[in-house]
Amino acid sequence: MRIKVISPDTITYGAMVIGGVLREQGHDVSISRFIEDTDTDILLLSLYSTQHLFDDRIKKTIQSQKKRGARCYVGGPVSSHPAMVLGELSPDAVVVGEGEVTTPRLVADGPSPEIQGIAYMKDGVMVTTGPSSPVPMERPLPLIPTDIGEQNIRGANVYIETHRGCIGGCGFCQVPRYFGQEIRSRSIEAILTEVQAFKDAGVHRISISGGTGSLYASEQGRMNVQAFVHLLAGIAGIVERKNLSSPDIRVDCITDEVLDAIRDHTIGWVFFGIESGSDTVLRKMRKGADVDQVREAVRRCREHGLKVAGSFIVGYPGESEDDYQKTKDLIEELSLDDVFVSAAEPIPGTPLADLVLSTPLDENPVYLPHTGEYKALGLSVAEARAFDLMLHADLNKPVFSMADDRTFDLYLAEVRKQGSDIKKATECLLRYS
Repeated sequence: MRIKVISPDTITYGAMVIGGVLREQGHDVSISRFIEDTDTDILLLSLYSTQHLFDDRIKKTIQSQKKRGARCYVGGPVSSHPAMVLGELSPDAVVVGEGEVTTPRLVADGPSPEIQGIAYMKDGVMVTTGPSSPVPMERPLPLIPTDIGEQNIRGANVYIETHRGCIGGCGFCQVPRYFGQEIRSRSIEAILTEVQAFKDAGVHRISISGGTGSLYASEQGRMNVQAFVHLLAGIAGIVERKNLSSPDIRVDCITDEVLDAIRDHTIGWVFFGIESGSDTVLRKMRKGADVDQVREAVRRCREHGLKVAGSFIVGYPGESEDDYQKTKDLIEELSLDDVFVSAAEPIPGTPLADLVLSTPLDENPVYLPHTGEYKALGLSVAEARAFDLMLHADLNKPVFSMADDRTFDLYLAEVRKQGSDIKKATECLLRYS
């Protein structure tokens, strides 16, 4: 069977894993980041963003492939709301949840009620067979594209998966809903074999992910610190520490040993999802950590000689002006080495999506017009806060950087795009709720 896997614009690790599973079963599989017509029997689209549902390139490719008789299936994080995928893109079926077991069956037999973890249309009605069951963590090597070394995802060519699941329950995050809150880890041997394969394929920088990196090999919520240390040391032994990052860590999932390992075996950065300087908003977000824990985590990282980056979410439904000011104050206090800011996007299947659906549009910060200092720019409250926080963060980094016209324009374009994307996602949720 000839199969083409497309992961639009960025080839995700998950798409490579599915490609590797299908190749192991004897199929003729290729993988690409380019959205294009192709002569194939089956087209698999691995979609990692809600925005893919509105991409005309993807819609046209599916239509073209179906006209020439190829089957088209969609998987990836967008599958959390299969009705949206089927309604917007009209594939032959959606793989709901983890796809390593489901996808080969779908390829072999086509959609049927006997295959767990799919959704498809029959006689104008959506048929769902429930989410797929958690899959075994050991699998064949991923299908690695020849140009993987040209890819750049926050500085890395690829993010590899060390485990699935997260003990947290953040309301805006899809990880615990998609993979569960139980930690399922891969063996260090399998991970190192894979790292070597990526290096041989031309990868220069690797980052590890899995929700929170330090939860690798955790059991019943308790971190296996030694396993995490051995993991980082093993990967660094293959690619060198200057080519390894393990950025994504919860502020309540660090120890001295974890921080020492990050310092000694990686580029020396930690990325915390801080999200807000308001404990009230953090509770709304179900973050499971408070501002004092953030302060302590940043302090400890610096004691261990680490650089610290933080992500912040503004425009969460219910966020007041006072809540937002507390976030500004925290950024000023922490003087982080880097800051990432986004407006709150309702990812399907998350509590945030439910909250957005229950919030009237005239109370949603993404739709409320901003009436303050950026009024002339025509921004919403959420967009204005994101824009303001980006500028504020630049003024409060350890190395001062003055915002010039180019920076101003870049940030303005970014928040406008975020606002537009979030409105599209919100309105799509409303259509299928």
